This record gives sequence, structure tokens and C-alpha cells, in this order.
Amino acid sequence: MGGQREKGDGADGDAALLRAVARGDAAAMTALYDRHAGWLHARLTRRCADPELVREVLQDTFVTVWRSAAGHRGQEAGGWLWTIAARRLVDARRAQERSARVVGPLPEPEAPGRYEPAPAPSAEDRVLAGLEYGDVGAALDRISPELREVLRATVVDGLTTREAARLLGIPEGTVKSRARRARAELRAALAQLNPSPLGGTA
Repeated sequence: MGGQREKGDGADGDAALLRAVARGDAAAMTALYDRHAGWLHARLTRRCADPELVREVLQDTFVTVWRSAAGHRGQEAGGWLWTIAARRLVDARRAQERSARVVGPLPEPEAPGRYEPAPAPSAEDRVLAGLEYGDVGAALDRISPELREVLRATVVDGLTTREAARLLGIPEGTVKSRARRARAELRAALAQLNPSPLGGTA
């Protein structure tokens, strides 16, 4: 169908698809899924070893896109989609942790293997969660959106400068300079939110 031609349309093609999705066009939604599901799945798999959870998060991401395409404000579609997927992953992991706590205490030692405690959140998980909650989230809200996008791509996603540049549709040099500015602004915002005589010793 028109998918082959649209593949070369880049950001313009994505924007047109999202406008059509916002009007309830299911074929546009299918085309958007075909274009982006592969790399989203690969990136989610890099930060989550549970294939079932990855599948669930991917599905939830596109359900969210279907419902909120009208809220897309023209930013690069890949970055917008990844922001949704990363938030869904954080939500899903937090839900897993909550349900693991509800399960209760470990069984008696005679029944090994029946209970798998939830793994402690990795440093990356804590950063991801921090981007949505707590002081880091509040500080991020204070820096400009283009700097925030670069931090998410390079720190949370762990992308190289080149990958981040491709994802965000900006030159590599711009990624580097924005990353430097973003870190400086984030430090300043955190210092304002949480002043401490020891702040600055790392």
C-alpha cells in the first residue's frame, strides 16, 4: 500500500500519519506501528529482559498513541513515541514491584524456587523513575524541552551521540552542546530545589 512510499517521507510522513491517527484512521495507525514498532521493541528489550513485559509495554505504547495522537505538537515522532514507551516501562515496573510486595514474605526454605523475589531496581531503573518522580523530575520540568529530550536520549536511553542525533533529528554537535547545557541547568535546578551546605560534593 502507501507504506513503501511513506517510508522515505521521514518526519513529514510521521506527522501526516499522526494527524490521520488523531482523526481515527486505523490504516494510518497500522502504518505508524509498522514503521516504529521494530526499533521501539529493540530499545525496550535493551532495558528489560522480560519479553512478556516488553510486549505488553509496546502494546500499551501504541494504545496510548491511538488515544493521544491529537496531543502530538509536531515534535520529532520517534522521540515522542520513545518518551511514551519509557514512561510505560517505568509504570509497568513499578506495578510489578507493588504486586511483588503484596505477595508477602518468602516461603519456608523447604520450598526453594517457588518464590522469585523482584530484582532490586537497577541504577538505570532508578534514573528512569527519577525522570518522572521526585526532585529529578521536578528539576527536569524546569529546563527547556529540547535540553530535556537530549538528556533522556543520552542518559536514560544510553544512546550514542550519533543515535541521539538521528532520533531527535538534530546534528551531532548540537546533541553534544545541548547535553552539556542540560547537565549544567539540571544541576542548578536541583540545587534550587534541594539547597544543602554539602550540595556540590559528588
